[in-house]
Amino acid sequence: MKKILFLPLFQMPSGHHQVADALIESIRNSEDEIECKKIDFLSYWNETLEKTIGKMYLKWINSLPKTYHWVYKHFMYETRNQQIAMPLDYVQLLRFEAKMLELIEEEQPDLIVCTHCFPSSILNRLKKDHRVDVPTVNVYTDFFINGIWGKEGIDLHLVNDELMKRDLMMNHGVAEDQIVITGIPTSEDIVSYTVRRPSEKKHILLAGGSSGVGSILEYLKPVRSDSRYRYTVLCGKNEKLYKELKSWGVAHIEPRPYIESRGEMNRLYEQADAIITKPGGITISEALKKRLLIFVHSALPGQEQYNLKGLSEKQLIIPIEADNFEENIAHVLENRWRRKQIFQRMDDYLDSKESCPKNEIVKLIETPPMLSVQPG
Repeated sequence: MKKILFLPLFQMPSGHHQVADALIESIRNSEDEIECKKIDFLSYWNETLEKTIGKMYLKWINSLPKTYHWVYKHFMYETRNQQIAMPLDYVQLLRFEAKMLELIEEEQPDLIVCTHCFPSSILNRLKKDHRVDVPTVNVYTDFFINGIWGKEGIDLHLVNDELMKRDLMMNHGVAEDQIVITGIPTSEDIVSYTVRRPSEKKHILLAGGSSGVGSILEYLKPVRSDSRYRYTVLCGKNEKLYKELKSWGVAHIEPRPYIESRGEMNRLYEQADAIITKPGGITISEALKKRLLIFVHSALPGQEQYNLKGLSEKQLIIPIEADNFEENIAHVLENRWRRKQIFQRMDDYLDSKESCPKNEIVKLIETPPMLSVQPG
């Protein structure tokens, strides 16, 4: 039996874990001769420090967003013809490479799938130095490629669109046959768009991500007493937000705690006409798959800001602000011509996919390539 090792980062719920889980689910449902195992590399390196770093990371984003964005922009984000690599001294000092080699020796995988840029970067260095020969796949979970992801030493890149593919080819010398446009993997429980039944009062999902962050209350307070729409609010693990909205006791605003089941999320998507959310890779990909109108209420610093920029340029989302937000939504939601334009762009985007991510991973593990590492 062959074995695939999936490497996200952090133990907290994130898009990196959701993508890994979606791929594992898909492979297990169709392939009896492949074992899948997911390991958070940071916890493997040091479990105590992982918990500390995770808490600090969330606190940093929420309390000093501008500082976090500056650091992300200057040390992680990649501009054209410029790649900021992880300093070798830090890699050696913290024994990341030694720990990765130890993990590979323990698990003996036939294929490694990275759903986070950090383990990808470490494996990229090890493969370029010919200390690891396990075929490795990058599965990108955002709508751009930051400077930490490994590039030249990685065997297969599963990207979201043609722009990402061209970036890897033109700026990093990755061969075209090592890049496949698959979109961000989503759970098979999130089934493709089906025709919605018309309802008297349109239904909108309002989401803040798994941690329930974002300025959700600013949007809901003006429509607390009366609204033209019905809202289901996905509070994630934000118990304070959930209890606050529950205490309102209004029929048109229904708060929901963290939903782990993707089948339940699919049911909610089926009942909705639109979603108001942050530009996280998984939520946006699921909404596109369900052909939902996507309004963006805020973006976390760092990767979500860059997702917002790219998605806005493609005109796949509609940014809105709290002031008069229902009027802004109605301007699109209740205009057949505008809806038709957006749905056409969504269809074109989805039709650009070249393959299914699971199929590409299974193909690679069955016929591993002879990778010629690009010169550094």
